[in-house]
Amino acid sequence: MNLNQLLAAAALLCCAACSPAIEVVKTTAELQTEPLALDCEAPRLGWELAGRQGAMQTAYAIEVYDADKSLVWQSGKVSSEQSQLIPYGGEELQPMEPYRWRVQVWNEADKASAWSDWSTFRLAPSKAWMDAAWIGAVSYEKAAMPEGRKFHGGELRKPEVRAAWEAVDSMAWRSIQLRKEFATDKTVDEAIVYVCGLGHYELSLNGEKVGDGEFTPLWSEYHKTVYYNTYDVTEQLLKGENALGVILGNGFYNIADRSRYRKLQIGFGPETLNLKMRIRYTDGTEQLIATDETWRYDLSPITFNTIYGGEDYDARLEQAGWDEPQFDDQAWLPVVVQEAPKGQLTPQQAPPVKIHTRYAPVSVHKLTAEEVERATKDTKRTVSPTAMLLDMGQNLAGFPEIKVKGQAGDKITLVVAEATTNSNATQQRQTGRQHYYTYILKGGESETWHPRFSYYGFRYILLEGAVLADMENPEGLPVIEEIHSCFVHNAAEEIASFESSNEIFNKAHRLILNAVRSNMQSVWTDCPHREKLGWLEQVHLNGPGLLYNYNLTTYLPKVMRDIADSQREDGMIPTTAPNYVIFEGGIMDLFADSPEWSATVVISPFQYYETYGDDRLIREYYPTMRRWVDYLGTRAEGHLVDFGLGDWYDYGDFRAGFSRNTPVGLVASAHYYFALQQLVKAAKMVGNESDAERYAALGEEVKKAFNAKYFDPETAQYGTASQCSNALPLFLDMAPAEQREAVMQNLLADIEKHGTRLTTGDVGNRYLFQTLARNGQNEVMYAMHNHEEAPGYGFQLKYGATTLTEQWDPRQGSSWNHFMMGQIDEWFFRSLVGLQPDTEGESYRRLTIRPEVVGDLSYVKGTYHSIYGPVAVAWERKGEHFTLDVELPANCRAEVFLPGDKEPHAVTSGHHTFTKTL
Repeated sequence: MNLNQLLAAAALLCCAACSPAIEVVKTTAELQTEPLALDCEAPRLGWELAGRQGAMQTAYAIEVYDADKSLVWQSGKVSSEQSQLIPYGGEELQPMEPYRWRVQVWNEADKASAWSDWSTFRLAPSKAWMDAAWIGAVSYEKAAMPEGRKFHGGELRKPEVRAAWEAVDSMAWRSIQLRKEFATDKTVDEAIVYVCGLGHYELSLNGEKVGDGEFTPLWSEYHKTVYYNTYDVTEQLLKGENALGVILGNGFYNIADRSRYRKLQIGFGPETLNLKMRIRYTDGTEQLIATDETWRYDLSPITFNTIYGGEDYDARLEQAGWDEPQFDDQAWLPVVVQEAPKGQLTPQQAPPVKIHTRYAPVSVHKLTAEEVERATKDTKRTVSPTAMLLDMGQNLAGFPEIKVKGQAGDKITLVVAEATTNSNATQQRQTGRQHYYTYILKGGESETWHPRFSYYGFRYILLEGAVLADMENPEGLPVIEEIHSCFVHNAAEEIASFESSNEIFNKAHRLILNAVRSNMQSVWTDCPHREKLGWLEQVHLNGPGLLYNYNLTTYLPKVMRDIADSQREDGMIPTTAPNYVIFEGGIMDLFADSPEWSATVVISPFQYYETYGDDRLIREYYPTMRRWVDYLGTRAEGHLVDFGLGDWYDYGDFRAGFSRNTPVGLVASAHYYFALQQLVKAAKMVGNESDAERYAALGEEVKKAFNAKYFDPETAQYGTASQCSNALPLFLDMAPAEQREAVMQNLLADIEKHGTRLTTGDVGNRYLFQTLARNGQNEVMYAMHNHEEAPGYGFQLKYGATTLTEQWDPRQGSSWNHFMMGQIDEWFFRSLVGLQPDTEGESYRRLTIRPEVVGDLSYVKGTYHSIYGPVAVAWERKGEHFTLDVELPANCRAEVFLPGDKEPHAVTSGHHTFTKTL
């Protein structure tokens, strides 16, 4: 070792010696960082730790202080390894007041850490305090919006339905802007604003946008829950005159316009605003600003907006300074004080939707005159001779953004789509047309614009009425100085990574992530264009993969509230939540109610519990679960149910859609049994032993009836002997013990018969994948997916997809941006990386690491940021030599299984390296 190496080693030893034995690196309240409006009476506190090798917590102490710096709770030294979900145990907390807290921990040598940095939390205002008026441009009565949720498909073509929607007052859906001036004459200590604008709003203070969210607040079942957002605007306030401004759009609250594409029409009410701000001065006094009859409104420059059809903006209608002090609003109108929405005004806990990434064009094609003529026929709209097609390189959910310079009155049209016609125009035939955006320039300096209240799934932009900056411009058209596609999705943090030596797997993972992001909006949608509805089956079937990749601590509870809010009086849970459309009559009944979709209510809370060790969804929604399971009982005949969509989009020599390979009743009844098993566990957790016994007995009856109808003991086959038919009862342990292995061999034989290819669909995929993985058949899983043929992720990649598509063969599918077939991500993390949390409440504080070394994989790397801190696993094999590196957060334990080993290596926090000859 040379001198430089010796010095470096000494420096590392010195650094290690100086580093703290254990320290608090992050704190949360209700798993949130610095929350402004917690929806609880008292929070549960938590922290992440870092420290030297083997660092473990043995005790903690918490202190909580109020705004006056008075101690309101001191836990004292508590002997415990627990570092998450510690309930506050002090005096009653007051709404809206800032509480500062800190924590200190002791390590395995009983050595105390330094106190953590101070953190703050606030409880939401009381319901009584949120008493501001709801205001807008027209009353509910005058708006005359048709009631009901059956306005879709052929219903929209009925003359009486058309007439009812045409009679709606245009001010119910026309975007308006509202303003209010106020003065502050003292030194401000803090200012917090609570705001809800329906369907969506954009809030500004003194001419600056407040927050960075899009499509706020999140969609909800508006008759049950209405969300408001909370912002700290202390830094945006001016001493003296101030002005609040709000622009309103429609979202899913109001889909009234019929002139462009719409999947459905619904009218919860006209656009409406509720806002209340509390300003606290340093002298202890307060000032309240709230929506009331003194606010004024005018039409906004947004002349058209629907969530399905797009948006139009006329910049000539902008009023400079309208959201700033000293603006002359004498020509504006006094607002109408409206009836409040039916739903409970509730603080939004889940993250907002935001712009995350911008993409510039990767290629540009100017349409020829012949292409323009053909495109007009292909797209059923008049295509401008100025049209050019921009390939933005990435399919996504969002909207275009332009920076343009031109003359006042110049009009630009942007038609977006994920596919193109043979005439090089954007193709919306299968994703909902017409959807487009128009912008009319005000003239003068460069203008930057993007839509506020509509989005679509697209990769391509057909630009009309302008030229790009480097193009000839003999007609003097507006010049696009910059153009981007904005990737817009929920801001739930991405917390994991996956990489392997297999490029198909790496790219498939990215393909899935891009589809998940595109459909992770206010809810998990099926697609970002045609429907935008919260279809529920993908929540639990893709649940483990979603929970590996994203921090869903506040997002999944929001989904559960949507489900509970959508539950019918008889206990039925519809296939979509929020339930904006009721499917009814004939074939549509199949889409209304399907056990595999509604089962999310009993499956997802346990996936959440296993990931975070938090049982609150199980406890809070136990009555919802029970009512739904009881509803299934009313639909059962001989303890079996036979309705719904079954293994939707299964694979074969047919166009995918309704289940073809597997009986619908088999899939439905298996999920009835699954639901009963989950409900029994839930009943025990909430202390209801009577329910636990009753539903356990019913579960046995269902299993008995299931095997009697669907299992052939002579052939050891279930149902039609399809892959889904056999995988589902194997996964759920419904097969008779003495014939389980025979059923497994039949499953493997069918896979081999199909060329080691799957035949399952949206529902069956997860059960097939995990039945193979959990029964030692990971080599089959590897072969099933390591190819470029259909059905397979590799085929989509070979075809050029940049998001997961609805069908395995993208050429046959309606949508090129669906994540429902993304169940392989669970296998990537659970099996290839080997990350498996404790399922009994310890989550990632006590985990198992069991990587599977399969196929020709030479390495796999994976990271996951748990609520306890970052976990990293990396393995490599060179010939027969295998190396595994594991990194655990402080205060965590793991059992590490090397390939082929039956006994684990028990380790604690820090870095560990294992080697083995395979």
